[in-house]
Amino acid sequence: VQLVESGGGLVQSGGSLRLSCAASQLTFDIYAMDWYRQAPGKQRELVASITRGGITNYTDSVKGRFTISRENAKSMLYLQMNNLAPEDTAVYYCHANFDPYNYWGQGTQVTVSS
Repeated sequence: VQLVESGGGLVQSGGSLRLSCAASQLTFDIYAMDWYRQAPGKQRELVASITRGGITNYTDSVKGRFTISRENAKSMLYLQMNNLAPEDTAVYYCHANFDPYNYWGQGTQVTVSS
């Protein structure tokens, strides 16, 4: 199983980025999918999740700014991030979960300058 994130980078405060996660070698449409992030010196935190049926959930700090979506036909997961702030700076990870199986991507760096 492979999860490969892309789309990270350096952006100014108030800017936007779209993260993508390409999944391979798993039955993508049965997995719940999540985006996590980890800032330097902090624990990894759940940012957004989407169920196999498309129900979404967000941590409070990103509600109204981030949108998680999935495209099952292409085994792709996305995170549209708008109005980015310096506190969004972190490594963002894609995560697939179908109990008891779960998989992680390698992460993509997002840096927001003030």
